[in-house]
Amino acid sequence: MATQIALGFYIAYNFMATLTSLAAGRMSDSLGRVPVLAAGVAAFLLAYLGFALGSVPLAVAFVVAGVGIGCIETAEHAAEASLAPQEYRGSVFGLLAAGGIAGLLWTVLSPGVAFSYLAAWMVVALIGFVSSRAPTGGRP
Repeated sequence: MATQIALGFYIAYNFMATLTSLAAGRMSDSLGRVPVLAAGVAAFLLAYLGFALGSVPLAVAFVVAGVGIGCIETAEHAAEASLAPQEYRGSVFGLLAAGGIAGLLWTVLSPGVAFSYLAAWMVVALIGFVSSRAPTGGRP
C-alpha cells in the first residue's frame, strides 16, 4: 500500500509539472524568465515548508512541488545563460548540482532539517528574483 501511495504522489508531481511547464513556457516568453523562476521558487518554498513542518497533507505538498519544478525547469537554464556574467556562467551552472547538501542533511540529521535548509535557500532565491533589476518583457 505504501508503494502505491508513493507512486501516486510521484505521478501527481509529474503530472502537475507537465501541466505547469506548458503555461510557464508561454509566460517565460512573454513576461521573462525571472517572474517564472520566482513563481517556481515560491512554490518550492511552500512545498518545502509543508514537507518540513508537516503542515499540509503530503499530497498537496507534492502537487505544489510539481508546480515549482514545472516553472523552474522551464526557465532556469535560459535565465542563467542570459543573467549570469560570461566569466561566471560555468560556476552558475555548477551550482545546480549543489543539491547534494540537502541529501547529506537528510541522511545525517533528518528530512525536516533538509527541507528547512532548502526552504531557507528558496527565501534567498525569491528575494533575489523579486529584487532583480532584470527586464520583465521578452527574455531574462
